[in-house]
Amino acid sequence: MAEQQGKVAVVGMGKTGLSVVRHLQRAHVDCVCFDEASVQLPEDLSALELHTGVLQSEAFLGFEKVIVSPGIDWRHPALVEARKCGVQVHGDLDEFLANYSSSLIAVTGTNGKTTATQMIALLLETLPKGCDAGGNIGVPMLDLLAEGQPERVVLELSSFQLERAKNLHPHYAVLLNVQADHADMHASLEAYKAAKVRMFQHMIVGDTALLLSTSEWDSLAQDLQSRGVAVKRFGMVEQHDQSIVAGVLCAEEDSIFWHQGDALKVLPCASLMVRGRHQQQNIAVAAQVAADFGVSANIIEEALMSFQGLEHRLEFVGHMQGRDWFNDSKATNPNAAIAALTSFEKVVWICGGVRKGLALDDLIVIVKKHVCFACVIGEDTSAYEALLNQAGVDFVVSKTMTQAVADAQQHENGTPVLLSPAAASQDQYRHYAERGVDYIQAIRALDAES
Repeated sequence: MAEQQGKVAVVGMGKTGLSVVRHLQRAHVDCVCFDEASVQLPEDLSALELHTGVLQSEAFLGFEKVIVSPGIDWRHPALVEARKCGVQVHGDLDEFLANYSSSLIAVTGTNGKTTATQMIALLLETLPKGCDAGGNIGVPMLDLLAEGQPERVVLELSSFQLERAKNLHPHYAVLLNVQADHADMHASLEAYKAAKVRMFQHMIVGDTALLLSTSEWDSLAQDLQSRGVAVKRFGMVEQHDQSIVAGVLCAEEDSIFWHQGDALKVLPCASLMVRGRHQQQNIAVAAQVAADFGVSANIIEEALMSFQGLEHRLEFVGHMQGRDWFNDSKATNPNAAIAALTSFEKVVWICGGVRKGLALDDLIVIVKKHVCFACVIGEDTSAYEALLNQAGVDFVVSKTMTQAVADAQQHENGTPVLLSPAAASQDQYRHYAERGVDYIQAIRALDAES
């Protein structure tokens, strides 16, 4: 390849990669595009140089830097070799940070980060000059800079974005949880956790960190406090504890709580539209962030009570055919499915898909307690069949979503039906959202036939 001095290589031509290219064009920086798939650039970028096929490290030598999309494995041999050769390789997050200097709120976690991010942005939007949201949430973060510097930005950050960021320094950082996931894209669970914790490495006096109250995060809390970072903890509690600033009070009647300055604010969960303690905890976290940024208690309470949740996240589809139907297609790992299943006394459970190398053992006790019948979808159903056999739960192998919905409806009583697959969707769908839409369409088709 010809000398590329002064040019930038952009790897991965998905949504994020294209946003990087457009950002570089706005900055009048020359770039060259790479993708292993046989892709074509959109019309507005069609004049740019594009290389497709297997990535080779030699192709990146001589570039000023290489920006890699989150969907490209950081351990790709070509990228590993390029870094060894001294090539500057990073993701879109460092590019964003090099061009943004205002107030930054960062949110990460295995599960729940989109709900928390969306709710934080909704609440902070009520402040003067508002708040923009982006990152892993759907709007590529560099798109937020297309019209100048937003006053505030809340970024949902994935482990893939965090593992390749060197310069992240949020003013406020929220870590919701770290659970087994993405085993196929990280060397180990420890490497996955380390990627998440990178969010905190540059925080200093004047910054705030909001961490789960479990002992797993005590050492991180101590380290941050030793640097002068204000550390707050949240969680699910059975009685109020001054050390826990926000979360869910699990009592005869559950409630969520947060602190407005020194004042404790409480809302009964019965007044909320979102279901499930895990989702309720996420919006309690958002309430705490908003309160810390000066949003009034009245605005926070009104927003929490009117928030209906997000699509494909324990979403109530409707009451049809004598039972309630819930869409939790975003539950792409066992921990997310556990959170959904424990939100019900009993359900008919639709599960299965791409297991991503994750063990299902933690589901056995939960499934035995909360599932009365199951319908298994996906190309390889063996692991889910074994799980259900171990739990002693009757099931049918439905394979397709249409058949699963029909099989679920055949279960005699009016028990709710829950799609919470504990698996990714790529064996049958492009992504979890397409799977959720197919589920909803199958329910409605069944209802129309009756």
